[in-house]
Amino acid sequence: MKHRPRWTAGAALAALLLAGVFVLPPELRGLSFVLRAAGVHGTPADALARHGTGAFTVTDLSVPTHHGPVRARLYSPDRRRGRLIVLTSGVHAAGIDEPRLVNLAEDLAMGGQPVLTPEPPDLLRYEITPGLPDIIEETALWALGPGALAPEGKVDLFGISFSGGLSVVAAGRPALRDKVAAVLSFGGHGDLSRVLSFLCTGVQADGMHRRPHDYGVVVILLNVADRLVPPEQVEALRRGVLMFMHASHLTLVDARQAEAAFAEARAMEATLPEPAATLLHQVNTRDVAALGPRLLPFVKDFAGDPSLSPERSPAPSAPVYLLHGTDDSVIPAIESTLLARELARHTRVHLLPTPLITHAEMDRRASVMDSLKMVRFWSALLDE
Repeated sequence: MKHRPRWTAGAALAALLLAGVFVLPPELRGLSFVLRAAGVHGTPADALARHGTGAFTVTDLSVPTHHGPVRARLYSPDRRRGRLIVLTSGVHAAGIDEPRLVNLAEDLAMGGQPVLTPEPPDLLRYEITPGLPDIIEETALWALGPGALAPEGKVDLFGISFSGGLSVVAAGRPALRDKVAAVLSFGGHGDLSRVLSFLCTGVQADGMHRRPHDYGVVVILLNVADRLVPPEQVEALRRGVLMFMHASHLTLVDARQAEAAFAEARAMEATLPEPAATLLHQVNTRDVAALGPRLLPFVKDFAGDPSLSPERSPAPSAPVYLLHGTDDSVIPAIESTLLARELARHTRVHLLPTPLITHAEMDRRASVMDSLKMVRFWSALLDE
């Protein structure tokens, strides 16, 4: 069963169709894309969503990198209307099969944009490592080489969640700097250490308090488990945490399977010795307040490499588009605001904090003005 996040159906349809009254003809492409991404339906909406669209084919590939071959997928429109997009997912075990990533790639390809989705193995393991921007960079360079995937000589880099910030990092590297036409960070970060500190404390960079999402805290635990428990407990703790993560992902597609997986994670907790048992219990009960302070001492070491933070890496010369949900509790929206301030000294930046999305997915009630801003943001990006 495919999962497509939606805005509240009636409000979204009315707002987006009304927005269509105000858009200029060059913005119809953006309106068409936003309607497809929002998953709204109805006779007028269908006509607008199909504007300028066509068929596409999907091919699985293997991309060579110095970290080893990387699985990838190419979405090739029958009628090409733009440059190749290298689209990298967030931290998720489903990789390039993750339904929301697939939906986004399909929506872009329908509009004539070829899309290449690499699958960095570290993301499948919920690991955020310096190898990730390497793989984004090398995938783009491979696509720019022989084979005509990017005959224009430039690509766009789109990244979701933590891959948003890492795509900005890759775009600023010398080998790729003049070969990127535009960068999109969708719910991404500016400084990894700052985000991880927020996830552990609930305090944003601007001092605002917000309850962090347990997903982000659990990702940190997976990355530092070997520093919290004896060596003989690490593997079993990670298996229990991964079962919890698997159950969380199943909530998007099958509630019954999700509950069975959550029950299995709770059962695994009872088999663990201390301190692994307590840590897994805090995961199973989503006790961020207890788990966060235990993880905080390890954040700086985990996030210390400058290549994991766009604010501490060379800035790209290409225009950067920053799209962020104002209520994001995984990577707070202040991250894109601060990153925009830093990048504006080096390149053109388009920043859109919006209430229409949570964390890298469009699933909120739409107003006319917010819908219009979203349409214009995507119109500018797709026509860059």
